[in-house]
Amino acid sequence: MGAKFISEKNLNFLLYDIFDVERLTRSERYGQHNKKIFTMVVNAAVTLARSKLYPILDEMDKNGPALVDGKVKVHPQVRSLMAAYGEGGWIGSSFPEDHDGEGLPTIVANACRFIFAAANYSASVFPELTAGAAELILTFGSKELIDTYLPPMLAGRWQGTMALTEPHAGSSLSDITTTAFPTDKGFYAIKGQKTFISAGDHDGVDNVVHLMLARIEGEPAGSKGISLFVVPKLRPETGGKFVSNDVVVAGVYHKLGYRGAPITELSIGEKNDCRGFLVGEKNRGLACMFQMMNEARLGVGLGATAIATAAYYAALDYAMERPQGRRLSEKNPATPQVPIIEHPDVKRMLLFQRAIVEGSLSLCLQCCLYTDLAKTTQGDEQQRNLLLLDLLTPIAKSYPSEMGILSTSQAIQCFGGYGYCEDFPVEQYFRDSRIHPIHEGTTGMQGMDLLGRKMVMNNGRAAMLFVEEVNKAIAKATAVPETATYAGLLAQALERLQQVTAHLFGVAGEKGPETFLADATLFLEMTGIIAIAWQWLVQANGAHEAIEKGCRPKDLAFYQGKLLTFRYFFRYELPKTLGLSQRLMDKDFITMEATREHFND
Repeated sequence: MGAKFISEKNLNFLLYDIFDVERLTRSERYGQHNKKIFTMVVNAAVTLARSKLYPILDEMDKNGPALVDGKVKVHPQVRSLMAAYGEGGWIGSSFPEDHDGEGLPTIVANACRFIFAAANYSASVFPELTAGAAELILTFGSKELIDTYLPPMLAGRWQGTMALTEPHAGSSLSDITTTAFPTDKGFYAIKGQKTFISAGDHDGVDNVVHLMLARIEGEPAGSKGISLFVVPKLRPETGGKFVSNDVVVAGVYHKLGYRGAPITELSIGEKNDCRGFLVGEKNRGLACMFQMMNEARLGVGLGATAIATAAYYAALDYAMERPQGRRLSEKNPATPQVPIIEHPDVKRMLLFQRAIVEGSLSLCLQCCLYTDLAKTTQGDEQQRNLLLLDLLTPIAKSYPSEMGILSTSQAIQCFGGYGYCEDFPVEQYFRDSRIHPIHEGTTGMQGMDLLGRKMVMNNGRAAMLFVEEVNKAIAKATAVPETATYAGLLAQALERLQQVTAHLFGVAGEKGPETFLADATLFLEMTGIIAIAWQWLVQANGAHEAIEKGCRPKDLAFYQGKLLTFRYFFRYELPKTLGLSQRLMDKDFITMEATREHFND
């Protein structure tokens, strides 16, 4: 039950039919690759996921990390998994080949990460965090840092982390108090405390490398005075020796889900012997970190999509096999029961899940494609791709995170009472999914980022480019009778979004930033629905073309299922933008009136 956790057919449809990843091989950057290589890589990822990750999904959940004698113990397979990730080139899959990477396009590398996360989310975060930290070192670090840290990190021997959050500075990173004291010996003395650090320490690797934010003593308060440092758990010294770097695990959090990977609290420099090494320019730490943060946010969206996808296939398998009840039109109680997938309400729940997970995956891969196109273009075209990526990142992070929870909840509902029990994996998927609206920037932060920054950057250029992209899909679908009506529905929703945006900009000028951003999360929700509708229209165009060209008979049901799910999203989900636009256009700013006294009951 639930052994299928992804659809290879859908992944191939997106990679080759919708996003045409082969075109990337015509660029100098990816010219050494071809479709055969991409297919081999994806197949290898599926093999690793099925053979190594999925079999220990339940074990990692039930036997979580533990702090024993000052050391974090994780599932014993983590060490061999990290070795497999390293030996297979998965950690450095998108890194340049001259730095021990595979040089794969981001979209292909992230398709593989999606596969790993669907098989076992906890097991997938160890290499993903390491890759993100290593990329920061590669991009901003000195040659000495690159030569010292990249090889063991990409080999899976050393873990990488993002050490940002502090007990009193979560979303508000400008308030961190961890301090870096300058020395004349080529390093900084680091002192402070970090909390909620994923994979912050464990015995599945030989060392842990923290990419840590700290304020250099004497530098300005606020975000402008924050710098980025490499802070290893064990620091290398002459002669090949490693000594403790005074980074101590103060605790391991016991979590609702995502239990196979440790989230730790770190005490840094208690003995005044913690050394940090500056990455990039001083006081530019947040600018450097946000490169990793934006990639991490896209990774969160992919992870949320992956978990919900696994839950969907578990629910689908169960619905196909579970006999219960009879059709309402069948009056004879002696007739056999039918599988629950025959009941319309179960079909509705399955269509909802498929609409969410396949729409979300499409949006995440669209963002990955913009990343690759930005790397293979120049000038105005490169700027266009970067702006679209910036605009869509908060949506690609938040929509799958929020809707993935609802989708996984519907998977449980398909199981009935069994879904609430540990006998089936969907209850774990539900618990695992709840982290995503929180980490790497809460949904509320994503809403403020989208409305307060991304919609106005470059004088609204990114928003205009998004409208252009959606209108391209609308124009193509309008020319086809089967999709023309739906294209019109998206055009209406897009017009409503533009009206809402103009209205809110007026609120900003009249009422100020707090009122302007008071309902930013609702604006994000509305924009997210439209973005997913856009992706479904693009997929519908592709599915219709495949049918018209005469697809193989065995593929016809797949494309017809795509078109059915597309119609479902436009009839069931897209109408939700009506209520959201009504709320956002309303001048009754209720949340601004609320005071703490109103909650005094």
